[in-house]
Order: sequence, then structure tokens, then C-alpha cells
Amino acid sequence: MRVRKVGTALVGVALTASLAACGGGSDGPLVDRAKAGEKIVVGTKWDQPGLGLKKGDAPEGFDVDVAKYLLKELAGGKDVEIEWKESASSNREAFLANGTVDIIVATYSITEARKGKVTFGGPYIIAHQDTIVRAGDTAITKATDLKGKRICQAAGSNSYKRITDPPPDGKLDLDVQLVGASNYSECFAKLNGSNLDAVTTDDLILAGFAAQGGNLKILGDPFTDEKYGVGLKKGDTKTCEAINAAVAKMYQDGTMKQLFDKWFGKTQGLTAPAATPPAEGCS
Repeated sequence: MRVRKVGTALVGVALTASLAACGGGSDGPLVDRAKAGEKIVVGTKWDQPGLGLKKGDAPEGFDVDVAKYLLKELAGGKDVEIEWKESASSNREAFLANGTVDIIVATYSITEARKGKVTFGGPYIIAHQDTIVRAGDTAITKATDLKGKRICQAAGSNSYKRITDPPPDGKLDLDVQLVGASNYSECFAKLNGSNLDAVTTDDLILAGFAAQGGNLKILGDPFTDEKYGVGLKKGDTKTCEAINAAVAKMYQDGTMKQLFDKWFGKTQGLTAPAATPPAEGCS
């Protein structure tokens, strides 16, 4: 990997025992607890428009609606009492491990490295990494034009590695300047403030921010498949299998298309997925 650091990426806040105590993490498979009517603590993003954005007392977005559907299915069709917990990219694995949350639905790409720490249900959708730049930028028209440019490194996200690293873990192996940020909201603030040349990550994330304005454009040059999984505590294979069945039903009954159209239907170049993505397998 060949990169130059510009600024310092912020790291996740240290997790404490008291934080875990006020969250989830009861014993037993999550599916059994949902059926028993227990309150479930769900981790989502709170800063990503269209996916998970805090509005009032609770977040809203595509991932939020997916989580509600899946939990209702786990509970046998009954409504589930949900406590929402912000789960940034930098703290997702820790939150699951220490019981701060019971389940995470938060643009959580399934990777081999993460499988060692998390049991993943799904994927429930496959996104594709793309790039967004300021609308007047004519120097960057495709991903390979990012060589030598300033791109965002959001804490806890692996998206920048697709640009900077060679295969198999990366993709393009480009020499770039990494500019640190605590999350993608900060990335977009820096892009709008001309402190970055581009933000590159999943197209669904880009679409949500682009819809907020800021005179930006998505290149329409996707170059990866990002399998969004449902994060569960490591070893909860019973719930994982139930999640996979619920994901299949979500496609079969038309709910996936409805939710996709609700949150992304106005974004040019994005098409609702037609078939259930192959499950990764529960481990």
C-alpha cells in the first residue's frame, strides 16, 4: 500500500463496562429472546442520510426499516420493542462482543477478517463502491483518476483500502493522500469545504449524502461488490439462520423493492435488486 497521510484519523471512543451494562447482551440466541418479547438493542448508523439518520428520538432510513422487518420476522410476526444505539464503523465489533448491542444493521460489509469476530446473517443487499466529487471537478471521471488525490479515510471503514491496496484485499493499488475523518458525515463536510478531492465508498451511502445537496456528483464507476450483512454476536448461528430465512422472505413478498424505492428510488443509476443475494453461511 502506498499512501501519504494528511491529518489524523480519529479513533473510536474507548468502551467501558458501564456502557455494556445499559445495552443488550442477554444470554441465549437472539431469535429466542425476540420470540419471548424481550427488548432488543439494535445498532445502526445515525449520520448517513437514506440509510440511518437520527431524527428526533430514533433513526430513520433503509437499514432501520430492514432491521424492523427482520426483527418482526424473528419474533414470529409480533412487534418488537427496540432500543436504537448509534454504532459507528469504528465500534461495531466491540459493541457486539461486549453486549452494548444485540444486532447491527449498519452498512456492515461482510469481509473475511470480520467473520473472525462476528457472525453475519445475509447479506440482505449488495452495494457497489463508487466515488463522489464536487460537481465542477473535471479531473476525476473514473476511480483510477484518484491517483495522487486527497480521499477520505473514515474511521473503522475499509473503503479506502479498495483504492490504496492491491488485490486480493484491495482493488486499485493507487498512491493517494489519505485525509482522516471520524465518520462519513465529516468526510462530506470536508469535501464540500474543498479539503478533499473525493469520497469513495458504497454507492448507497453516496446516494444518501448526494440527495442532501452540496453540488456533488457520483461518477457512476462502480468497482466492488459490498455485501451488507446483519451483525450478530459471534457464534449465534441459530439467529443467523433465522435472519437468512427472513431476508429471503423480504425479497419474496416485495418488501425489499418497496424499501429500496422508498429510500433510493429517486437516485439516478441505482436499481432495486430483484433476487435474494446468496447467503454467506452461518459460522
